Amino acid sequence: MTPRSRLHVPSPPARPGQEPDFSYLALSAPGAAHRPEVTVAAADTENLSKELVRVLGDDHVAVGPWNPHLEPPELQVGLRHMLLTRLFDDRMQRIQRQGRISFYIKSTGEEAVAVAAGMALQPGDMLFPSYRQQGLQVVRGRNLVDLMCQCLSNTHDMCKGRQMPIMYHWGSGNIFSISGNLATQYPQAVGWAMAAAIKGEDHIAASWIGEGSSAEADFHHAMTFAAVYQAPVILNLVNNQWAISTFQGVAGGERRTFAQRGPGYGIPGIRVDGNDFLAVYAVTEWAAQRARQGVGPTLIEHVTYRAAAHSTSDDPSRYRPKEEWKAWPLGDPIARLKGHLIALGEWSEERHARLEKELEVQVNASWKEAESYGTLSGGPALDPLTMFEDVFKDMPQHLVQQREEMRALLEAGTIDVSPVPLAQKA
Repeated sequence: MTPRSRLHVPSPPARPGQEPDFSYLALSAPGAAHRPEVTVAAADTENLSKELVRVLGDDHVAVGPWNPHLEPPELQVGLRHMLLTRLFDDRMQRIQRQGRISFYIKSTGEEAVAVAAGMALQPGDMLFPSYRQQGLQVVRGRNLVDLMCQCLSNTHDMCKGRQMPIMYHWGSGNIFSISGNLATQYPQAVGWAMAAAIKGEDHIAASWIGEGSSAEADFHHAMTFAAVYQAPVILNLVNNQWAISTFQGVAGGERRTFAQRGPGYGIPGIRVDGNDFLAVYAVTEWAAQRARQGVGPTLIEHVTYRAAAHSTSDDPSRYRPKEEWKAWPLGDPIARLKGHLIALGEWSEERHARLEKELEVQVNASWKEAESYGTLSGGPALDPLTMFEDVFKDMPQHLVQQREEMRALLEAGTIDVSPVPLAQKA
């Protein structure tokens, strides 16, 4: 009988009610991955796209050629940034559940991906994040009040009420606007990097997307341009195992690693333990040096796990085991860095508890201040006349006329622009 073709539909190894199963995950021993010179040819890095760069072992000791040998004070800063990011996320999640903001996305379990990478880059480097890299804002010193106000769409909102919550941007901090259209930031980062190279600047670009977004055409467009023009850019692919409710195999993770897509384009692809702060820092530093020396781009696959729901609109218990996060073999990035510092004699559980309380006070104070600029259900409210601004350099006459007509209606009290509670909107 002639064999018949059949369609393969990827499925996760475990569903709700089943035991978590990470047997599909290829791991390397800590310290086992080779670290080549930054000037190495892309063709000679293919092994790094299959292995997993790891520095911290289960004993919390840093080993191997990728150990960045960071001093304890810098590690403590990294721990502080990651812990502040998590506490900020937790607070905003609770606030959303109370109906005080409309939407939120947490980065729980992925803090090292943003914080370690952000610390390895220079302040002048341009960052093009996705919606789970709020740690980049923390690393660059962003006031949490600014982030909270954006989620509130109040009078202090950087987006002037024109973007959904968590779509932050920060021009002076060199952090590009987050886009709700997935993967758009990849070609944007490549274009920025190409422009920097044309101008002879030393700064590079870095961007982040999830593994699900790598199935978008923008991923391939960016990889092609980056490879052809050797753009000084770092393209981070965060493989947190789940794209909303879709397992990473649907995006192509079953057959080969996502990092292996790099060599196909002539770009080094490095697969790194995304929950190992030291490994993420080292790989980012390596890729940044490579880009600054004019050797070209790097694709980095961060192997991590999305511990929380995709967003406040998602219920992960409907598509994966409820306790799957606890079974993740690469652990928690905050706990691992804390354990490393304790092993070095540079930290303790008591100091960690004090830091956590200090940061909780900071987060609570930030929220109190953010509310003073306006809430979703109470004033002060944004001036509706601002909707006509920031689109054209010189406002066309028809918009000038419309703005004046609205101004007249507002002054006459014909239009009510007072905030409406979320419960009433629903």
